[in-house]
Amino acid sequence: MIYDVLRHYDEIGLLKPLRTSSAGYRIYGAREVELLQQILLYRELGVELEAIRQIIYARDFQIVSALQEHLSKLEARKAELVEIIENVQRTIASHQGGITMADQAKFKGLKKTLIEENEQKYGAEIRAKYGDDTIDRSNRKVKGMSEQQFAEAQSLSVRLNETIAAAMQNGDPAGELARIACELHKTWLMNYWDFYSPEAHMGLAQMYVDDERFRANYEQIAPGAAEFFRDAMRHYTGVDLNA
Repeated sequence: MIYDVLRHYDEIGLLKPLRTSSAGYRIYGAREVELLQQILLYRELGVELEAIRQIIYARDFQIVSALQEHLSKLEARKAELVEIIENVQRTIASHQGGITMADQAKFKGLKKTLIEENEQKYGAEIRAKYGDDTIDRSNRKVKGMSEQQFAEAQSLSVRLNETIAAAMQNGDPAGELARIACELHKTWLMNYWDFYSPEAHMGLAQMYVDDERFRANYEQIAPGAAEFFRDAMRHYTGVDLNA
């Protein structure tokens, strides 16, 4: 399989061999092997091939610095995996009667799972849009939520969806119900964001329309809900991204 990967990388110009033998075999030197290691590490972190090309062939690319960055991220993932493993072990022991698992431990595991699922589903897009630091801070905020705060956020989400549906029945994205929906969304959002700006809020509403996965969530409220909410947010924030 590695030969197929190398051939593909060669064909797309991501990793060229040092030379090709008379028999047609690709020959790779130390520099190419180092670059391959970088490519594989970035792929492990979920980076797209075109983005990897831009990174490793940038003029200021330094292999040692890149490896240190990889190591830091891998150590963070290792710590997360250890925590997940311990949580699973406690759950198994609880079901086997070995221990009584504390509700707090279960709640901590639930938050961890939700963060990981969100990263897998939306991580690439939201990190590209808002940056790693912003998303990392948001994840830390979720981890720090109390059970009451978490329950309130879930309840607020239900109220938000009901209000959007009611506003759509009125058909006026500039109406009072639409404004209330936008205000509820802002309140809900601040459970996860540690900053607010009308531009960022409007950008998120636009992403609900542009990204099919977000759009599908809003379609469960009512057909066309993503577009209606985007239009309502335009009135609420006073921001027009097309201007």
